[in-house]
Amino acid sequence: MRSVNQQRRLISFGLVLLPTLSFAVTEKPLITMWKSPTCGCCKDWAAYLEKNGFHVKAIDIGNTEMRQKLGMPVQYGSCHTAQINGYVIEGHVPAKEIKRLLAEKPKAIGLAVPAMPIGSPGMDGPEYKGRKDPYDVLLIGLNGMPSVYQAYK
Repeated sequence: MRSVNQQRRLISFGLVLLPTLSFAVTEKPLITMWKSPTCGCCKDWAAYLEKNGFHVKAIDIGNTEMRQKLGMPVQYGSCHTAQINGYVIEGHVPAKEIKRLLAEKPKAIGLAVPAMPIGSPGMDGPEYKGRKDPYDVLLIGLNGMPSVYQAYK
């Protein structure tokens, strides 16, 4: 009889914890983004990330100093710099590649989409009339050297 009561207590305890556990599983990963307060495409990229499972904290002080502080070489620069789980995300990187980076956990500074290619997330609004320029998502190694992580044609 005692073991039946223990089982009931354990089941009840598990049922009480279930909502808490499901909340922990569905929490969105936080990405912090440094950008100019007036940049529209940065806001569009943040909205795109929010729709794709991230929580974005935007800091409107510009990104040049933060890019340097985080170790992203200037030649891969774009209009915003972000950080997630110790990785630097420079520019209009697609959410799919950020998720892949977080899953694979390579030894790297992070990902970069240099400049602001039209058709990349945040640079794909109606004002571009469906235009999509090819671009590469670069994996920036710890030595600052790039390799193509994903090509978009």
